Amino acid sequence: MSEQEILKILRKVGAVITNSHIVYTSGKHGSAYVNKDAVYPHTNETSRLCRYIANHFEDSGVEVVIAPAVGGVILSQWTAYHLTGLTGRGEVLGVYADKIIVDGEDVFVIKRGYDKLIDHKHVLVVEDVLTTGGSVKKVINAVRACGGTVAGVGVLCNRGGITPENLGVRILFALTNIHMDAWDEKDCPLCAQNVPINTDVGKGREFLARKKHDLICRDECESARL
Repeated sequence: MSEQEILKILRKVGAVITNSHIVYTSGKHGSAYVNKDAVYPHTNETSRLCRYIANHFEDSGVEVVIAPAVGGVILSQWTAYHLTGLTGRGEVLGVYADKIIVDGEDVFVIKRGYDKLIDHKHVLVVEDVLTTGGSVKKVINAVRACGGTVAGVGVLCNRGGITPENLGVRILFALTNIHMDAWDEKDCPLCAQNVPINTDVGKGREFLARKKHDLICRDECESARL
């Protein structure tokens, strides 16, 4: 299936947002967004997308599929389900990694007994949207720490131009690759034009709350000086 057909599926469920003012997780601003949460309620489309990922890794000897929680859990289950049917070698397991905070930093760990299921297994890491690759790299490291071998990475959308070398893996397969402009806040042309921030997706709500807090603090400081 072509990337244009994948994009058609994503647009059908409202996952591709354009002509907006988005604040990304990185803090940068942009005009477009891939809302993976819009995909998951649609089980037929989610299943189809995961089957395309499974097709690509059919001959890779995958025994376990893992994803970072939370949204990736759905991809892990569907991809493992389709790999089980495609390979006919036995059940491919679907598990996930939990995010915890250690010394103020997000870390992914494999708990719930899943670490034992990964030991000495060929593992496929899946994710929805790849931006910086940070979460996926942490899951990859967690898999290797548990004794698993990473067979590759499969994602719905690579919007950060991430390469296999960036992740330290041999195979990176993305159903679609989308380039999205991203600007630092101070350089954002949408801010300069006073285009309203989208608070429904991304980090827009948190951004506006922080700006409001900063404004209150500034006003209080100015009042104190007077």
